[in-house]
Amino acid sequence: MEKKGPMDDYRKIAGLIKENGYVVAFTGAGISVESGIPTFRGGQGLWEKYDPMEYAHISAFAGNPEKVWVMPREMSEVIFQSGPSPAHVALSNLEEKGFLKAVITQNVDGLHHIAGNTNVIEYHGNHRWLICMSCRKRIPLTPELVGIYPYPRCEKCNKALKPDVVFFGEGIPMAEMVRANDEANRCRVMFIIGTSGVVYPAADIPHVAKSNGATIVEINVESTPFTASITDYFLPGTASQVLPKIVELME
Repeated sequence: MEKKGPMDDYRKIAGLIKENGYVVAFTGAGISVESGIPTFRGGQGLWEKYDPMEYAHISAFAGNPEKVWVMPREMSEVIFQSGPSPAHVALSNLEEKGFLKAVITQNVDGLHHIAGNTNVIEYHGNHRWLICMSCRKRIPLTPELVGIYPYPRCEKCNKALKPDVVFFGEGIPMAEMVRANDEANRCRVMFIIGTSGVVYPAADIPHVAKSNGATIVEINVESTPFTASITDYFLPGTASQVLPKIVELME
């Protein structure tokens, strides 16, 4: 792994992007922290407050949706108050310039869409939508629906509506897996941004990109399992500190 001054690396990466031209971003919770959304792991994480097996397992939802909806209700309030960070905006700008072809995100906050990215692969779903587990009807989540107690119900079959995110015990949607693997195979530069690299199968995606010859650029406040194994350039710092500087160098 090359080690130089930060701006040297930023310029080198900007040059690689211009030269190679097919960039994919693989994002995790770290990119949304500056949008006011806490990570699930760590001292302030939701898993410190809620046992995921009690509040985020599909069998728990099926058995007691009233109890489980306590956590999605809190999460919804946080998401409604959030907006894209400078890092989200930088990725949108990189797409506008014609270099960023896709965002593969583990996040469920929908902020990449709001920032303006058009090809967003939401590996774990989108909390801004609700889905009926019975008839699969899907509707946008609104503050009014969040305020319905004990939980919002499907108009068609009166069953509990579930946030359209992947709960524990559920599989990753096959269509999203196929799209993500296709983009990982095609990309020439992959940004790994703000992810711990410990959640599978999502954490396999950068390895697919690396095995197909992509240059791996990792942006994080601390090292991860990717850092010593597949990362070519590690840029320490938050995504909002680093990404806008790289995009500026693309001018």
